[in-house]
Amino acid sequence: MSAYRQNPLDSLTPVVKNLLILNIIFFVGTWFLQRSGLNFEPYLAAHYFNAPIFRVWQIITYMFMHGGWMHIFFNMFALFTLGPALEYTMGPKRFLQYYFITGIGALALQMLVQAFEVYQVVGTFTVPNGDISPYFAQPGFNKLEEIYSPLSGIVGASGAIFGLLVAFGMLFPNIELFIMFIPLPVKAKYFVIGYILIELYSGIAQSPGDSVAHWAHLGGALFGFILIKIWGMRRPNNFY
Repeated sequence: MSAYRQNPLDSLTPVVKNLLILNIIFFVGTWFLQRSGLNFEPYLAAHYFNAPIFRVWQIITYMFMHGGWMHIFFNMFALFTLGPALEYTMGPKRFLQYYFITGIGALALQMLVQAFEVYQVVGTFTVPNGDISPYFAQPGFNKLEEIYSPLSGIVGASGAIFGLLVAFGMLFPNIELFIMFIPLPVKAKYFVIGYILIELYSGIAQSPGDSVAHWAHLGGALFGFILIKIWGMRRPNNFY
């Protein structure tokens, strides 16, 4: 047996490797700080633009925050699995641009939906100084409270990951993926379409207790689709 063991990160493309490292540092760092009584999540998660706790930097920092071990595991597993092929195809600079644009686009669609929900309650897209207390008696106040609460910020790289899923489905449509709980391999194009339809249904249904930002997922997918079309990217002939 050889004494030399290759670091598994050595086979990763540079942008994917650094994104994985940053996400893990953010997650572990905030986890340790929370255990010490310092909770920075409300300030790093993304909040509705009219909420008192909203800050501009949250547009970026929310992508590096996660709601638990399973949340970060599945997002990073997807980045680890799909990212290298896409970075190889797009090139490091364009891949990094794609990742952040789809992540920001995900938040943009989520906020657009939230703005519509606020409008349904108060008749405008904002409330003065972010103070929702005057609308306590309004029908739908619970939704208003949820949107403006400092404890209900959006976290996770899922929007950008959905952008990667769409890019993979468009550039490598016939690659067969092995999906958990599905006994047969599924072509990437069918998996992506099916997943997006599930997210669309879930976003419209708004089941009680569902805390997943489905519209952010759809936003990442939408912006990813638009970018691939604008950039005129095609499936590479020399890959897979």
